[in-house]
Amino acid sequence: MRESGYPVAMHPLATRRRSVTPRGGKATMAIGALLVVLALAGCGGAATPAPSGPASSGPAASGAGSGPTRIPILVDTQDPVGQTRFLFAMADQKNNPIGGPDLPVTVAFYDTAKSTTVPAGTYPATFVWAITGERGIYVANPDFAEAGDWIAEFTSTKDGLTEKTRVQFQVAAKSSTPTVGSMAPSTPTPTLADVGGDAHKISSDQNPDPSFYQVSESDALAQHKPFVLIFATPAFCQSRQCGPTLDAVKAFAATEPGITYINVEPYKLQYTNGSLQPVFDANGNLQPTDVTNTWGLLSEPWIFVVDKDGIVRGSFSLIFTTDELKAAVQAATQ
Repeated sequence: MRESGYPVAMHPLATRRRSVTPRGGKATMAIGALLVVLALAGCGGAATPAPSGPASSGPAASGAGSGPTRIPILVDTQDPVGQTRFLFAMADQKNNPIGGPDLPVTVAFYDTAKSTTVPAGTYPATFVWAITGERGIYVANPDFAEAGDWIAEFTSTKDGLTEKTRVQFQVAAKSSTPTVGSMAPSTPTPTLADVGGDAHKISSDQNPDPSFYQVSESDALAQHKPFVLIFATPAFCQSRQCGPTLDAVKAFAATEPGITYINVEPYKLQYTNGSLQPVFDANGNLQPTDVTNTWGLLSEPWIFVVDKDGIVRGSFSLIFTTDELKAAVQAATQ
């Protein structure tokens, strides 16, 4: 599932249904293969094709007669009712990354129970480097009114060529994770005091920041300390994004020291022969910790920002922009 080079969901519970439909033509064999890629990116099976909408406007994209040349890949694990972060990547017909600041994308969302031709809303997407200069994803912030089957229509323009592609997905009735505005659960997390001050016994980060392991999440809540909680495992990350995201948080923390930072390994690990090792289940799979399950994570990495009253002020799966995290920290510390 990691062959495509895109961050994907890690948790066996992370399942979503997607399908992609080109505008103005039937899917070719190449697109059929990309359907498999889309299913892998979402860790779920393919769904029925998304219904077509009105004809595309502007010049036809190169290669449009044989299917779309810009393929959206949905990489988030769930989209609940309300405002959410909608994450996707863009690839060509050979599944090579093509997303970047030079490929602007807007996304129109259709509630299929109401209309497949009149969007419920249209939103610009912001491109964010996951690894600078190598790969990245887009973030849109739609507001979903109800659960059920929805369609996302992606419009991209480059070199004067406009292309539209539709993906069908499901909106969940509620989020599995604490949402912005909700109360954070109290969960004891490992600290340096538990392991004699050796951060390598509770963190798979090769260069752990000791300040990220000073305070347990439950103690931060009890002491009314605003905090940033990071679920990241650089050594065992299934999305291949934990290390870069954790490094980005460490760099951010150097500029925003007025809040507590807490990193947590999302999987069950044990310190053996001088290093942390996974504790696999009977089928040889990684096992989420009780903390991971309590927070309802379906993917990693994930970042939450919580204020002194225990209210979640920010929730970011996979990656974040500096502006996003800074705004959440300011809301948590004001």
